[in-house]
Amino acid sequence: MIEGELSMITFDEAYACVMDAVIPMGREAVALEECMGRVLAEEVVSDLDMPPFNKSAMDGYACRKQDLGHALRVVEEIPAGYQPRRSVGENECAKIMTGAMVPEGADCVIMVEYVEEVSENTIRYLKESTKENICREAEDLRRGDKVLEKGALISPRQIAVLATVGHVNPMVATRPRVGVISTGNELVEPSEKASGPKIRNSNGWQLAAQVEEMGCLAKNYGIAEDTEEALNAVVSQAIAENDVLLLSGGVSMGDYDLVPGILRENGIELLFTKVAIKPGRPSTFGVGETTRCFALPGNPVSTFIQFEMLVKPALFKMMGHDYRPTVVKAKVQRDIRQKQADRLSIIPVKLVAADEVEPVDYHGSAHISAMCETDGFVIFPSMETLIKKGSVTDVRLL
Repeated sequence: MIEGELSMITFDEAYACVMDAVIPMGREAVALEECMGRVLAEEVVSDLDMPPFNKSAMDGYACRKQDLGHALRVVEEIPAGYQPRRSVGENECAKIMTGAMVPEGADCVIMVEYVEEVSENTIRYLKESTKENICREAEDLRRGDKVLEKGALISPRQIAVLATVGHVNPMVATRPRVGVISTGNELVEPSEKASGPKIRNSNGWQLAAQVEEMGCLAKNYGIAEDTEEALNAVVSQAIAENDVLLLSGGVSMGDYDLVPGILRENGIELLFTKVAIKPGRPSTFGVGETTRCFALPGNPVSTFIQFEMLVKPALFKMMGHDYRPTVVKAKVQRDIRQKQADRLSIIPVKLVAADEVEPVDYHGSAHISAMCETDGFVIFPSMETLIKKGSVTDVRLL
């Protein structure tokens, strides 16, 4: 064993290690129009009853059920947003619009479709009975009811609730600052032509996009050469400027795989350097005083998958959100195989129907274009090599 090398651990052990090491973020108030995708850092309660008054569920006439068999005199018209000025008495009604306040005395709203006008300002109901058709005051919420939990991820649904209860400056978790570094002398940036032994840097752009997609702040430091001097300079800067550091490449066993040593030189205690998972075996994680560091393999599919499996849940936990990926049951339309069964394996699949999947054309962890066809992953436990056509399996959706 190389000095300082750590033993390989299971993915479950790696996941627990990462989640236990998370440092919670602070919180800040943001305007309602800026909180989409943020994580709520407080409970939210309603400041009013909902509905705040007895409200008509449809266009029609508000009246008393006991008067349905009689001609009804229309005493008022009530549009939405209008305060009724008359109560409804015996053999009376008020023409009312959807969402309008039901006047005093009325205990139902009859549908306009079942009403005939018998004379000016007089109508008759053509049926024998009716539903109430009234949304009762406070039947949805009462003032003081909790409407949103701390840790909720804010989507358009949560924004609608925040707007409903007038919570226009919610407290949300501060977004983690995430530095992204790509390593390797073989890399050039996407704007350059890759010729000879060179390849374009996709990992840095991919990781930054994954970070930003989940609402965190990414800073892409570009490509670090495979020298101790170059790597140390950018790593020390990124550790000082970020809450989380993501590196890709330089974590295997080659002569130019310098990342673990450089992290140690910068005060990062490495908690694991190998995980029993495919792809992503050399995934590395370490902790500094204020920064958490993930060093991921250089192959882009490995980097993509390990971000989804390890980094994303940790970033969400930093913001107080319990991230739970969507897992569905689906029937396998073609055999899904793997050659090696010595560790947990992640196999990309695509949906061919709402509840049917098949493996994508996937050549290995360098085949990043396969991810564009991928809707999710099937997770093979170790020692298993086949999921047969026709069987039902769990699919972790992206």
